Amino acid sequence: MTKDLTVGKPVTLIAGFAFSVWLGLLFQQFYNLVDTAIVGRSLGANALAAVGCTGNVMFLLLGFCNGVAGGFTLPIAQRFGAKSYSSMRALTINAAYLCAAFSIVFTAGTVIFCRPILVALNTPVLILEDSISYLRVIFFGIPALFLYNFIANLMRALGDSKTPLFFLVLSSILNILLDLLFIKVFKMGVAGAALATVISQFLPGLISLFVLIKKFTILAPSREEAKINKKHCLELCGAGIPMGLQYSITAVGSVILQFSVNALGAETLAAISSGAKINMFTASVFDAFGLTMATYGGQNTGAAQYDRLKEGVRDCMIISAVYSLLVFLVVLFLGRHFVYIFLAAPSEKILREAYLFMTVNIAFFVTLAAVNIYRFMIQGMGFSGFSMFSGLAEMIARAVMGIFAVPAVGIWGAVFASPAAWILADLFLVPAFHHCVKKLKQ
Repeated sequence: MTKDLTVGKPVTLIAGFAFSVWLGLLFQQFYNLVDTAIVGRSLGANALAAVGCTGNVMFLLLGFCNGVAGGFTLPIAQRFGAKSYSSMRALTINAAYLCAAFSIVFTAGTVIFCRPILVALNTPVLILEDSISYLRVIFFGIPALFLYNFIANLMRALGDSKTPLFFLVLSSILNILLDLLFIKVFKMGVAGAALATVISQFLPGLISLFVLIKKFTILAPSREEAKINKKHCLELCGAGIPMGLQYSITAVGSVILQFSVNALGAETLAAISSGAKINMFTASVFDAFGLTMATYGGQNTGAAQYDRLKEGVRDCMIISAVYSLLVFLVVLFLGRHFVYIFLAAPSEKILREAYLFMTVNIAFFVTLAAVNIYRFMIQGMGFSGFSMFSGLAEMIARAVMGIFAVPAVGIWGAVFASPAAWILADLFLVPAFHHCVKKLKQ
């Protein structure tokens, strides 16, 4: 059930590993599209705006949880690459203990402060209650999020990208079916969409835990390895917390941006929500490359195969550049038609602004690809602190665009916020990667 990425041609290993990861993320993004379409077509533009305006808050808080769960598996990948299996098992069980503790604390804190957060973000009164209902249910599902993401990342850390694919597909299908049940049949509104998301993470998470125990026998700990180990916990937190903070720091800028965008009205929020869903769907390949680089970087660093790190980054960037051009051409000619996926009769303003948001962001996709590839590679190499600075760069760019550009030029400020963030992050990440490789060789 494991795969060694330290031996063989990098481009072949990366392409094969990333393809399985991408298929899973593609299904996940397909669910996101269908989920948004069900909400928009069944409940209307206001409900679509209510769900859409919670995205940056979710990214701020749940992004930290995802980052921590993923970061915990980086030292495990390094031990696997170094074939230090006893230490790998001890790290794994201690990571599970930490995930349980983090999930309890974050669930309590986020549920309590859900309403104050949305009120502080200037959420329009027209959609405030729906936004609160949606977000509160999502926050109750944080333990399911930790379970699901930690196990998926753990399997990938050991070189298995196919088993997490199965569970992502299962989760996506289950999510769509539950959306239809809760929204169409039970008439639960946006809270039903949130509940569908939580259940579709929890059930596959439980099944994946069973598979992990049964199939990944290399992880079966001895009694000594299963003890709480302070040293291991500190090492795990040293990898996981910076990775979580990187997401949260990045999201702070998005939240500041969202505060300004909320003042542009429900139609613009619906347009941005529609455009963002298409962008996330088409950008899923970059997420796949990022997760692949984390595993590839971790295993090869553990095995002291440092020259292979640059080869992996180079191959990923070439593939990403070709893909970015193809996606841009598709959206350039067909972008307006994609909006009808989410709304049966969108206004001309929604059509125009959603198309603008899509085309400009996708024109800069190669810079987003670089952010994911370089950042996750650096994290896999064991320099999580460096990647945090790239998150700071993104935060500054989005905050500046939110504070100054959006009030001055409206939708155009929101449109160029992400490209500005990606470019500023790349200016730090590219030289940082080469510095980290040099440091490892020394």
